Amino acid sequence: MKDAIVFDLDGTLWDTVSAVVRSWNEVLDRRPEARAHLTEEAMRAYMGKTTEQIAALMLPALPLEEALALMAECTQSEYAYLRAHGGGRLFDGLRPALEALCAPYDLFIVSNCDSGYIEIFLEVHDMARCFRGHACPGDTGLDKAGNIRKVLAEAGNPRAFYLGDTDGDERAARLAGIPFVHAAYGFGRAERPDAVLERFSDLPALAAELFSSPLFG
Repeated sequence: MKDAIVFDLDGTLWDTVSAVVRSWNEVLDRRPEARAHLTEEAMRAYMGKTTEQIAALMLPALPLEEALALMAECTQSEYAYLRAHGGGRLFDGLRPALEALCAPYDLFIVSNCDSGYIEIFLEVHDMARCFRGHACPGDTGLDKAGNIRKVLAEAGNPRAFYLGDTDGDERAARLAGIPFVHAAYGFGRAERPDAVLERFSDLPALAAELFSSPLFG
């Protein structure tokens, strides 16, 4: 059985903040009752949160049901924009590092996103061949920790760590019972990561070091 690496998506594998802000504002600006207009700074703070959490933070002027319906419109606008404009910006060194990692390790994506978002990353950037599987609450109804456990259980519960950029990712990894590596180049902070990744290109060397360390007994 191969060891595994589970990845967050936004702030870890790619940056879609600019695309999301433009596409969501196209929807929000047509709905003055929402009293919302996004900035890139605000969007970075929302990254990693669930749709329900973002709706509550971004659209407090609307009842939750209306806020979620508007969020669905924003999501469809975002997906169309990403497909039309070639997806989000990949972090430096990502493609060669993933190609080096997918032979010795099983790779997975677990993100707090809606259905279809991970697929856009895989399709637009031709990454499907690098990953064994993925999960999100939009598909499973599970939280991030539950989805981490799900993809690893389906793979036979290999040794694994989670790579993410926020303290929410760190909490999810702890709840899932696996080590957490902080993507320090991303959008957020971590409290007590087991390791820190400053550049994505360093991940192959870091993974080899971690899997041979006492962290995995």
